Amino acid sequence: MNADVAPRLGGWQQAWRLAAAALLGIPVWLYTGVLLPRGQATETGSWFVTGDPLVAIGCLTVLLLRRRFPLAVSMTVAIASTVSTLATGAALLALGSISTRRRPAEIGAVVLAYVTASQFTVGLYSIQSPPGPMWTELAFPALTAGIAVAMGMAVGARRAEVRSLRDRAESAEREQTARAAQARALERNRIAREMHDVLAHRISLVAMQAGVLDHRSDLTAKENRVLIRGIADSSHQALEELRGVLGVLRADPGRPEPPQPSLDRIPDLVADARASGLDVTLTTTVTGTPSDVVGRTCYRIVQEGLTNAAKHAPGAHAHITLTGTAGDELHVSVHNSPATTTIARPPTSGFGLLGLSERITLAGGRLNHHPTPDNGYLLTAQLPWPRDDHEKGT
Repeated sequence: MNADVAPRLGGWQQAWRLAAAALLGIPVWLYTGVLLPRGQATETGSWFVTGDPLVAIGCLTVLLLRRRFPLAVSMTVAIASTVSTLATGAALLALGSISTRRRPAEIGAVVLAYVTASQFTVGLYSIQSPPGPMWTELAFPALTAGIAVAMGMAVGARRAEVRSLRDRAESAEREQTARAAQARALERNRIAREMHDVLAHRISLVAMQAGVLDHRSDLTAKENRVLIRGIADSSHQALEELRGVLGVLRADPGRPEPPQPSLDRIPDLVADARASGLDVTLTTTVTGTPSDVVGRTCYRIVQEGLTNAAKHAPGAHAHITLTGTAGDELHVSVHNSPATTTIARPPTSGFGLLGLSERITLAGGRLNHHPTPDNGYLLTAQLPWPRDDHEKGT
């Protein structure tokens, strides 16, 4: 809604305002009748008895439109009050209404019209008034106009304050709704990343081992048992890890989350991959222990690299390289050679690298992944590793 347009009034609100304006004009009209010569006030057909009230009724009717056409209505009523003492209340209501807009030029024009009209009203009726200075004839209409202007400006200021408070409340509500929606989106993304990181690796290994069983008819009974045992172990571990994620989601918010895998768990991750049939080697020259965030992100990078190798390059050799030291960067590289066997590929979500990119960005690092000239694939990342305070002092 336009700030210059006052809110629409209800029927009752319009009625009592117009009634108050009519009642305010009655004393002025009666006082004028008392000052008129004997018999003129009650003479049938005189302007005082017929025209004056009719003009006042017309002014009150026009005031119904004062919020749609504030300046035009106010000027019309102020000028019309020249020929109607009973319309004095209507003129003051119009002056107060225009003052709520708090525009000095408009207020000044209506005040001038009102005070000027009051002087012509004095000459409308044959009332004998004692001679006196000009300012005394202007004092009363100027005083009443000042009171109406002051009340109107106070109402306008209050209306603007209420509007400002309402706008601020609506803006705060919109911001709160936006923050809640953003928090829900971030939480959904976090849950999706955790579910992918926990399950994709295990399920990929299960799918790879099942694919080998399906396509290799020359395996010995011992090799079959190893693969079947690997499928069972990976499935069991996937269920355990899924139970852990669901436990975190259902846990009391006040309880601490269980520890997440970090850099020290990467050898175990590599061992599990080897036990599942992947050809993996690990080379690390990392000195020191990074923060939990950096270590956990590094673990997820290696996990995603092995998962992609198992999905898209069955039978390939994967080489993991970890380098870095405190105060510099932690470099992670997962390179796999081309696939050596062809098996049915498991379905892919397409969100693994996207979620990994979000993780690395949150940690302040950089991610790069691309095919290599030998038809393999290379996944690299650089993670910041700031030196801890106790290490800076050594």
